Amino acid sequence: MSKKRILVVGNGMVGHQFLTTLASSDIADQCELITFSEEPRLAYDRVQLSKYFCGASADDLALTTAADYQQQQIHFHLNDRVTGINPRQKTIITASGRTEGYDKLILATGSYPFVPPVPGKDQPHCLVYRTIEDLEAISASAAVSKTGVVIGGGLLGLEAANALKQAGLETHVVEFAPRLMAVQLDEGGGRLLREKIEALGVQVHTGKNTKEIVAGEECRYRLNFADGSFLETDMVLFSAGIRPQDALARETGLTLGERGGIVINDYCQTSDDDIYAIGECALWDNKIYGLVAPGYQMARVAAGHIVSQLFTHAEPALVFNGADMSTKLKLLGVEVGSLGDAHGHTAGARSFVFHDELEGVYKRLNVSADGKKLLGAVLVGDTSAYGTLLQLMLNNMDIPGSPASLIVPASNGDDAGIGLGVAALPATAQICSCYDVSKGAIGEAVRSGCCKVVDIKDATKAATGCGGCAALVKQVMDAELTALGVVVTNHICEHFAFSRAELADIIRVKGYKTFSAVLEDHGSGHGCEICKPTIGSILASYHNEYILKDEHIGLQDTNDIFLGNMQKDGTYSIVPRVAGGEITPEKLIVLGEIARDYDLYTKITGGQRIDLFGAQLHELPEIWQRLIDAGFETGHAYGKSLRTVKSCVGSTWCRYGVLDSVSMAIALENRYKGLRAPHKIKFGVSGCTRECAEAQSKDIGVIATEQGWNLYVCGNGGMRPRHADLFATGLNNEQLIQAIDRVLMFYVRTADRLQRTSVWLENLEGGLPYLQDVVLNDRLGIASELDNAMTHLVATYQCEWKTTLATPEKLLRFRHFINSDATDSQLLYVRERGQRRPATEDERIELLNLDNQPETQAGA
Repeated sequence: MSKKRILVVGNGMVGHQFLTTLASSDIADQCELITFSEEPRLAYDRVQLSKYFCGASADDLALTTAADYQQQQIHFHLNDRVTGINPRQKTIITASGRTEGYDKLILATGSYPFVPPVPGKDQPHCLVYRTIEDLEAISASAAVSKTGVVIGGGLLGLEAANALKQAGLETHVVEFAPRLMAVQLDEGGGRLLREKIEALGVQVHTGKNTKEIVAGEECRYRLNFADGSFLETDMVLFSAGIRPQDALARETGLTLGERGGIVINDYCQTSDDDIYAIGECALWDNKIYGLVAPGYQMARVAAGHIVSQLFTHAEPALVFNGADMSTKLKLLGVEVGSLGDAHGHTAGARSFVFHDELEGVYKRLNVSADGKKLLGAVLVGDTSAYGTLLQLMLNNMDIPGSPASLIVPASNGDDAGIGLGVAALPATAQICSCYDVSKGAIGEAVRSGCCKVVDIKDATKAATGCGGCAALVKQVMDAELTALGVVVTNHICEHFAFSRAELADIIRVKGYKTFSAVLEDHGSGHGCEICKPTIGSILASYHNEYILKDEHIGLQDTNDIFLGNMQKDGTYSIVPRVAGGEITPEKLIVLGEIARDYDLYTKITGGQRIDLFGAQLHELPEIWQRLIDAGFETGHAYGKSLRTVKSCVGSTWCRYGVLDSVSMAIALENRYKGLRAPHKIKFGVSGCTRECAEAQSKDIGVIATEQGWNLYVCGNGGMRPRHADLFATGLNNEQLIQAIDRVLMFYVRTADRLQRTSVWLENLEGGLPYLQDVVLNDRLGIASELDNAMTHLVATYQCEWKTTLATPEKLLRFRHFINSDATDSQLLYVRERGQRRPATEDERIELLNLDNQPETQAGA
């Protein structure tokens, strides 16, 4: 019996998925699989294209190799486009003249970038962002360019903007709609996304209709907009959406949609029963699906239907009934999620909105009229609730409790309010949409012996597509293991089979001083955005080395790298240490002069410090040099470290004061300044029980009494405050400092990643009594170790700004652009109450319009 010939036109991600589905099926030896690609390489991961500019090679992006296809008996032809189909003879012909017959033909031709019909679009350095060859062209253009503009502010456009930014260009995004990602985000979510992206140095221009691209005066080109404004650039990158690649189907006479796309039925068959279409070229129910997960689903459906028709003659098990277009991703490092009816268009829909401007988080839930069902959601800045919300929506489950509890933080923004336990999900719940993996399938894999996420990936392919379900996959695996009586691990990430506390012990015991040494001896791979900063923090907590040393700088986040807090407009805040809130008139004058000279917004904070906002990157060294010269030190407002020690005036001035709270506050702040910890730490010292310093809302609180100092631990303020617990009473100065030393170092040793002291204590086995026993009674016999560790940190303290200013090569990074000395020319401010502040969106539009108006002649 001869084999059935199955030809696939296109070897993108969806075509590859179809091929591997059949190649791994029971009928693989009964069919001949052949694929044609017009590209010079086999399938690669288009979702991860921007990684090319972070050092990933074409091989890194590859989904397969020639050897893999040969092993699976998949025949392939590269650089050979299929130019014609003869449905009657069931043959295809290629550009090279090859003719091949088929029993079934699959069109996986994908899509092509839409380039608006703008005059000047075909000039050199006007490019698209779709293939690896496009990336190579972008790299070549970037080498001779300083500025790049992306036309298109949707998902693809922002990915393209990330590529330009990674290439070292001053980057702009031009969008026709009034906001970014207008399809996925509502107005509030789009506004915050814009603020975050602009803070990262990408300039956004919305509501702009590009009319033409002409020669520029300062740059290579100039984009003229319909409103009369313009923008100059050296490179133009079109990423304004996609169009289905349906030309071959059109020439063949297959039925197309009015606006393009190959019409398919529920089995992905076209108007010719022996020709299928899958992926972005296919049109189902008048919809084109531009995400990879629906394409994979189509591939499975088409493969199943072909197997039933040609081999088993059974009823097809799968049909394509549309796909959920919810998505979670990081755009330029900003977390974004969109689910279901994101705009609340469903009749009777009600909305719940949470917006934390300080933390940069926006969440919107759209629920049914009775508040019981989730219809959709928008998440910007924090997508930790995405998995819970998606399962609620996809499984049509009732919302547990109040809908608001799903998006309002439970404790100072650290954790989601109410989590939907995976145990509540039905076995049919889809966990991985890319490969249609259910909760039941993961459970079966666990019962078959899979005890690690990597084993689950191998067995089910879950989390091997876009990766967005990885966290949920682990939760399901852990729940199944727990149900089987297996002890579940809390590994920090895939690169280290240890918890943060275990890593802290390993680093402490073995004396490691670099990430590379820890990775070499106890990890695998290259590390990630989870383990690098975590280990960087642990190293700093134990060794207190300069965080910008070459071996440490790659472990830091943006704020630590530039030793300042980045603000919403991309500028930085200056926060010098003011120990205990005490400051001399001379130092106040210095701060005032600096604020005046650099026109910085000035505010006294609740932590009794003076914050100066609006400094540009290149200004930071100049400002800090003046501060250091005046006797100031860094306030570490940018780090997960001691922030402030708030105090009242105590017995020195106050008639109610019992002890000198100011002197104690200054002593504590000078002792623990620079201490790196799993999360930020705040102190308060009150001179009497009237508690003017609010010490009981701090991580470490100290209150004076007639009998001595009372110590409170593990409190915090924020949206869901936690009152600190009374830890010890009647302490003298030495006893107080010793107790604090030990509490903090034990916290550093045992806390989880990014865990506040309040959450740490609540999760600490044995709770407060156990902590008191360890610290006050030396239950574990480690008191002297904790004492010595803190003594070492105190002795090795350095002001990071002072060290940086004394290291010329470290100052080179304080520039806006890699290949230019230019400053940020897009900052716009207005005056309010005698100071400047960033212009709102409406104010920016008004100011830009004024700048673009031609000057009138005198006397006109």
